[in-house]
Amino acid sequence: MLGDSLSEGVGDPLPGGGWRGWAALLGESLGADVRVLNVARSGARSADVAGPQLQAALRHRPHLASVVAGGNDTLRGAFDIAEVAADLHAALGALRAAGAEVLTACLPDAGSVLGLPRPLARPLARRMRAVNHVVHALSAHHGAIHVHAVDHAWGERPEMLGADRLHPNEAGHRLLAGEFHRALAAAGLATGAGPRPEPDGRPPGRAAAAWWLATRGTRWVAERCTDLLPDLLRLALAERCGDPARLDEAANRATRDALRALGVAVDAGGGPPADQPPRGARSTTKRSGVPGGAWAAADREEAGTTPITG
Repeated sequence: MLGDSLSEGVGDPLPGGGWRGWAALLGESLGADVRVLNVARSGARSADVAGPQLQAALRHRPHLASVVAGGNDTLRGAFDIAEVAADLHAALGALRAAGAEVLTACLPDAGSVLGLPRPLARPLARRMRAVNHVVHALSAHHGAIHVHAVDHAWGERPEMLGADRLHPNEAGHRLLAGEFHRALAAAGLATGAGPRPEPDGRPPGRAAAAWWLATRGTRWVAERCTDLLPDLLRLALAERCGDPARLDEAANRATRDALRALGVAVDAGGGPPADQPPRGARSTTKRSGVPGGAWAAADREEAGTTPITG
């Protein structure tokens, strides 16, 4: 499991500490002999996924790998869709060249989940749309199994939110694990029942949310204020003074240029990839000739027996 806090399991705590999350729930539903290696980390960006996380995953010779990332990149001042596209292209290509089936997902944007004012939320939504367009196109290019998780935006369902009001809680993680299981089953890669949707406990209430804000949340907000906030205010000013349609087109053009620079096809009309491809859809792209192929085949070692968790 490669990615950020969502794949690490944040929002679905274990009784003894740490996180479980959709990745562990999915692993449990695939059989007793499945070993789960979770290298996802909170705060990880696409460069982390294409760097140390990818190296750790390839050393364990995965049969199945998930790459769910890009959200944290949209929450940084120096957002560059071309860099995000290149990183994800390299990660998906290396995993496919190593023989792994790959899972991907597109996600709701943080501005909508957090309920930010429109001048602040719209630039973040535009960034997340760009990331999701890239994930759609790269999933088709590399033959990945894609889940359109935007269909289940937990931000619009308070009963699915964790204490931080940003990540899904246990019910939300179970929903996402079920979606991935159905996609795997449709591709003939999973049998039997998926993770049960009913959570073990109740969703966190207002007291848990207040405790999170008073402890970890304060630090999270402070970090974003020094990094994202200045850039977000600049974007909000441009949103207020500029033409949103032109800003949308500029973002679409940057997304198309990023994909074309990687040799990845965009739609025939020259626009971004379709916003809602069929769930679980995959292409017949061959694994040869993809980024990282030669490196992935070299210096590989047998998997260890102790899983690395978040």
